[in-house]
Amino acid sequence: MVSTTSTSSRRTAISVLVALGLVGIAMVALGATGFAVKQVNGQPLAILEEVPGPDTGPTCAVDKRYVDEATSGMRPDVVEAWKALLAKAKAQNVTLCVNDGKRSRAQQQQEFDKAVQRFGSVEQAKKWALQPETSMHVKGIAVDIQPLNSATWVDKNGGALGWCRRYDNEKWHFEYDPAWIAGGCPALLPSATGN
Repeated sequence: MVSTTSTSSRRTAISVLVALGLVGIAMVALGATGFAVKQVNGQPLAILEEVPGPDTGPTCAVDKRYVDEATSGMRPDVVEAWKALLAKAKAQNVTLCVNDGKRSRAQQQQEFDKAVQRFGSVEQAKKWALQPETSMHVKGIAVDIQPLNSATWVDKNGGALGWCRRYDNEKWHFEYDPAWIAGGCPALLPSATGN
């Protein structure tokens, strides 16, 4: 026979857990977690930002020094825009390789930590890599294109499809925004930190 006290304690514990779960769901829905929750094709941005991208890919067909990652993990509209860019490039006999695309916050933190080691300080690293909360790779809207002659082609032709180079010191980094199709590419920033 189970005692009334242990049954009551168990019910109380279950009720508390259910209540905490419901509070957590409500906080996420209301954006009270500290994340900017924005719906993107049915997924909150906070969830999309945790989706890891591939760590590597097959060798780039036109330059074996680079890989060609899949666009998995990127927003669906960005994947479609990428396919349109690939088709336009292929029609002009240009091969584009995604040397780096979607990253999770953890993957971006690793990239940033490597840059700190390489350049010797956080301030110098910020010229070449962003922290997770500001990276467009984490948001799933950026690609690093190689080889550089392919990136140059995208710089000249990608704006018509919403793909624009953002940083003067990164000739390979492109971001997608459908507003750029009609409005044109924004002015280049000197670096990822804007200076």
